[in-house]
Formats: sequence, C-alpha cells, structure tokens
Amino acid sequence: MKKISLLASLSLSALTLAPGHAQNRSYEGEYKMNTWSVTVTPMLTRFVGDLSQGVYRAVPELGPGGKQTAAIGLSVNKQLTHLFGASVNLSTGQLRDGKRQIYNANFRSDFFQGSLTAQMNLKSLLFGTRKLKRWKWDVYTGIGQMWFDTRVYDLTTGNLIRFSNNRFDYSSLTAGRWEGDGSRFTREIVVPLGTALHYELTPRLDLGLDFTLNNVNTEKLDMTVGSTDPNYNSNPANVFLFRRGDSKLDKYASLGLALTYKLGRNAVRVGKDGNYDFTKGRYHLRWTDPKDLIKPPYNPTMNDADSIAKANMPKPVDPRLYTDTDNDGVADLFDKEPSTPAGSVVSGAGVAMNLDSIISSLLRSKLTPECEALFSNIEFDTDKATIRPASQETLRKVIELLNVKTNCGIILVGHADYRASYGYNVQLSKRRVEAAKRFLTRAGLTDASRVLVEYYGEYRPVAPNTSGDNLQRNRRVEIRIVPQNMLRSPRYQSGFRTDPAEPR
Repeated sequence: MKKISLLASLSLSALTLAPGHAQNRSYEGEYKMNTWSVTVTPMLTRFVGDLSQGVYRAVPELGPGGKQTAAIGLSVNKQLTHLFGASVNLSTGQLRDGKRQIYNANFRSDFFQGSLTAQMNLKSLLFGTRKLKRWKWDVYTGIGQMWFDTRVYDLTTGNLIRFSNNRFDYSSLTAGRWEGDGSRFTREIVVPLGTALHYELTPRLDLGLDFTLNNVNTEKLDMTVGSTDPNYNSNPANVFLFRRGDSKLDKYASLGLALTYKLGRNAVRVGKDGNYDFTKGRYHLRWTDPKDLIKPPYNPTMNDADSIAKANMPKPVDPRLYTDTDNDGVADLFDKEPSTPAGSVVSGAGVAMNLDSIISSLLRSKLTPECEALFSNIEFDTDKATIRPASQETLRKVIELLNVKTNCGIILVGHADYRASYGYNVQLSKRRVEAAKRFLTRAGLTDASRVLVEYYGEYRPVAPNTSGDNLQRNRRVEIRIVPQNMLRSPRYQSGFRTDPAEPR
C-alpha cells in the first residue's frame, strides 16, 4: 500500500512539472524565455557496499558473471531561474559485485528509482554569465525511492544463497523486515548527490557528462550485513532483522552521457559574438540570464547629444507672427496692409476700413446676417486708465455697430509697457480693460454679456520698450469685434478667464 501511495505521489509530481500540463509556459519575465527540457541519460553503474571487491563468479557459466552494469534514466526539467532548476527523474538498471574474503559471494540487483532533485548552476555563480557561454556546470541533490530485487550467489558453487523478497524465505517489503506479502521488490529511500557538465550543441540539444552518487538508506542493498562478529555474520537470517550491522549504508555511483532536448517556441542561442538579441527568438533560461537580454542604457557623447538636439529642434517660427508693425491688432504675418495709420479700424486681414461707412451701411441693412472681424486699438497715457476723447469717439462707433449687429461680440485685451513691476502692470492693464468695458455699457451698449476681457500687463508688447513711441504703442487696449459664435468656442468657454490670477 505504501508503494502504491509513493508511486502516486511521484506520478502527480511528474504531471505537475510536465510540459504538457503547464502548456509549456515560458519564463514570466520582461522577455519571453523557454524553461522546460527533457534529458535521456544512458549510464554505467558501480556498487559501493559490503559485497564490493570487483569479484564475480569463479565459474561464469553457472550464473551471473563479471559484466559491467548499466542503467538508463529519463528526466523532465524545469528551470526556475537562471541559477536554479528542478527535475523529476526516473531510472532503471542493474547492479553487480562480489567479495571473496569473508563472504565468498556475489550478487545481482535489478532496480527502479524515482526522485525529485534541485540543481544549481555553479558555472554562472562562480564565473558569471559572460564567460564560457556554451558551458554549464551543475551540482544537484534531492530525495527519492528505490525499488530493488537482489539475489546473492556463492562464489564457489554458484548456488543461490538468499534474495531480497520472497514470501517463504524470510523476505520483506523493506530489507530487514519480515512481512512477506509476495512482492518481488524491496523499497528504500535514496538521496542522490551529483554534478553534471553540459555543452550547448544547438539551440535545441545539449550534451553532458553526469556523475551521481546515490545514498541508499540501507546496508542491505546487497542482502549482506557487515559485522566484526563472526557469529552474527555467519547467520544469513540476520539480514532480515531490524538490527543493523557494523557496515556503512550502501551506495552506488553512476556515470552517464546526458542528452538534453530543450522545449519551447522559437529556440535560439547566443551567437559567437556573445551578443543577445531577443527579437530573434526565445533563449533558454538554463543558458541565458534574463539580465543579459536587457540592453545597456545609451549614454550619448556631447557630439551625439548636439546632433540629437539639432535633429529634433523645431523649425524657427516666423517672427512676423509676433509682430504688429502698424499696431492695428493684426500680426504682420496675416496683415495685408502692414502700414495702416495709427488708430485705423481694420478687417481681420489688416485692411483699413472706414468705420463710419461700415456703420452707415449696416444701419441701412439691419438684417445683414454677416459679422465681419474688425480690429482696432485705443491708447492710454503713462500709468493711466482714463479713456482719451479720441478713443471715446471710437468706442461710441463700436457701440453703434454692436447694437445694430447683434450677432457680433467684442473682446477687449489690455496691455501695459514695462516700466513697473510685473504684478503692478497686470493690474494696470486690468483697470484699462475695465474702464473700456464700463464706458461701453454706460454709453449705450444694450447687451453687456457680449463683452469679454483679457489682460496681460507687459507680457505681450507690440514693440520693443526702447523709445517713447514704442512705450506709447504698448499702453493700449485692443478692440476685437468678432462673430458672437467665436465667444462660445472652447478657447473662451473652458480656457478663458475674465479675471485671471496671472496672465495666460
């Protein structure tokens, strides 16, 4: 029953680690990597225990002779990280040996073994991942169970002396216990310790040399109990008792040629130049450290940085976009008449217009649906927000126009020259647009909601503050008559502030 439960446990572990069960999932890191592999290992075996002297039957034709013993193993491997992995291992084979002194006997044991092992990649741990890229040196250990059927023969006569499990000859399920259920095999715990040296032949195949020392938890693998007491050793029945003899626990070693097939998609390996390129496919985690796939940060030289900056530098903006030579409110880039007289009323294209003629025309045709964009400026004295008489006349004409053209709106934009602190100039430009708005509403504008204001202080000059004339041009309120639907645009509905804390 115990044997069945252990077999079930090993089978469940194998299914859990098997590539089919895990759907061959790759390494869960920044780069996709393959992690599963299968290894087949034919091996030579050598017993270490009481009946260990390399002596076999004197008369080979009467029984087992002195052949070299062998086994074959199958492993399913899962690489957990670049340095650590785990394996489910199954092996079957035979052990033989004998000793003339004291025992005058040899034995043959057929065995089957299953184990779980953990591996550590010593090559990368000791030498790093950049050296010996095609080589891999592992050490491993684990735990498992061994089932064996051992038969002992007399060296002189070749007669069968005893064997491990037989229902009627002091046999046992576990060597040293007499339970006798008729099972052919005896079971014991085994602890494998080993090392392996691998070479990566291709992106799919590795070839390695594998040495394992299997420590079996019994001194009765050869059905012999060592003792310094002749009386104890002379009684063959003592091998079935619970008591131990004076000999050490039995062991056996194996030396095998391991052929590993690496599973996964788009398998690749590092090139001869030692450079990794994850775009070509998936490297295997047992051979490649994920850190090596990360490209080193690019540190440009001063020349590189200068070239990159020049390549990404935006094209220079036409300076005419920020200049208004004639101070009519239309940038030179769009102004079709860049030299209109000061105080002129212009269209959206900067063309001078006769405001009286426009108003007279509109008065004669009150149902005219269009609202043309008009621009004009009014100027102020130094540090004043008082409307000049000439500017008042301009504003009255604007009121007359707006009262007729109800589909028009007006935007007042206040400015100042630079001769004060920044905060003071902002407040001064605010007082100027408020004075202009107050004049419009008091002088007869029927719908004050059509007036919007902005103010920027010294932030948007139209001329350099280098002369008296230029300073005068910068002390201004821009008058922009626009279609009223422009006032409903996102620029005024979401981003516009009639009383901003600071200029936009």
